[in-house]
Amino acid sequence: MEDNRRWLPVAAIAPILWGSTYYVTRHTLPADSPLWGGVLRALPAGLVLLVLARRLPRGSWWWRSLVLGTLTVGAFFALVYVAAQALPSSIASTVMALGPVVMMLAAWVLLGRRPLLRAVVGGVLGVVGVAVMLLGGGDGAGLDPRGIAASVAAMLMSSIGYVLANRWQGEVEVLPLTAWQLVAGALVLLPVAVAVEGPPPALDGTAVLGFAYVSLVATAVANVAWFAALRHLGPSTVGLVGLLNPVTGVLLGTVLAAEVLTWRQAVGIAVVLGAMALGASRARRPAPEVVGPVSPGQPAGSAAPSGANR
Repeated sequence: MEDNRRWLPVAAIAPILWGSTYYVTRHTLPADSPLWGGVLRALPAGLVLLVLARRLPRGSWWWRSLVLGTLTVGAFFALVYVAAQALPSSIASTVMALGPVVMMLAAWVLLGRRPLLRAVVGGVLGVVGVAVMLLGGGDGAGLDPRGIAASVAAMLMSSIGYVLANRWQGEVEVLPLTAWQLVAGALVLLPVAVAVEGPPPALDGTAVLGFAYVSLVATAVANVAWFAALRHLGPSTVGLVGLLNPVTGVLLGTVLAAEVLTWRQAVGIAVVLGAMALGASRARRPAPEVVGPVSPGQPAGSAAPSGANR
């Protein structure tokens, strides 16, 4: 039985980089074009990886790439946009934090991989930690059902997408698999961005640099690291590692934006780290599994607070 805990630092690269996009988005990118932000984030990253992979889809991978890209990028970004318009970010982020538990159950139903009890307990503790970290006294007042539905749909679609990727990923290498999903997802999102937001936003030099970071680093590098780790770590571990996403957002807001770290946030971070430690204690498994990010996608270009999800 192989000990795969050495892949934990690789898995952590992705949520940490995703968490860094909130600060970059807030301070460098246009706040009124989140759908175009998603396109400008995913498409360049996918094209760069496609050039590096030097491989186009073949056979069934044309429709598989479209399915995976729609579930994990295109539809996800659009649904997160709807949720961001209708809900406080703290509520949407807490809903998305249910992702690890949902993906454990989806892997059980679709792939027959029964989660360990400690993994489920860790997932529940992770949700509690994120809720304590992000929720304030009046966040739940007057919630829009459309926002809740969009958050739940985004979580479910991305969870199913990553479980399907687990089923299919053994046929291709990490680089082309990641490139195809990003390009397909961006092309699905492109007509929605045009219909809803019109022409792409004008970008100044600061915004160009911001998009370069969120696309090439926080998307291309992060997604390759994530999928590479997913070949060796299961949902009980990787899903919990993904909770570093909102933790990173909160800590960067404190360090770079001089935001105050409250006692609630400190307690929530401690609970999240404890949940991750519980899951990481069993990162030893005979066969690879896969899971998606807790929240693979607050679109670049939207004004996300430091505690929001990817």
